[in-house]
Amino acid sequence: MKLHITTSAKEELEKRNDNKNRYVVLWYDTEGCGCGVNGVPTVRFTDDYTETFTEIESDSFPVLIQKHQIVFFAESMKLDSINGMLRLSSPEGILNPFIAPQSICEI
Repeated sequence: MKLHITTSAKEELEKRNDNKNRYVVLWYDTEGCGCGVNGVPTVRFTDDYTETFTEIESDSFPVLIQKHQIVFFAESMKLDSINGMLRLSSPEGILNPFIAPQSICEI
């Protein structure tokens, strides 16, 4: 699994990483979505690398993903910034077209 982070997305993440967390986390947010298979792919920050995570290949930040959430993401993805919003996509399509900067928080 690989995540390419564009230069503009890297700059946006750096602006939002107030606590200087070490890791970006690909996160499948199920909060308020009903059940565990309904959710929205997004990103979070953390300093905690526990056995529930696995690290994936990335060209800028160290990126983690919860092992049980891998099925919700593509093998190859791109995180880009468009008009101040992050977009997570893959060759198969867009996973999340608008990740609002204020929604990027710590887990």
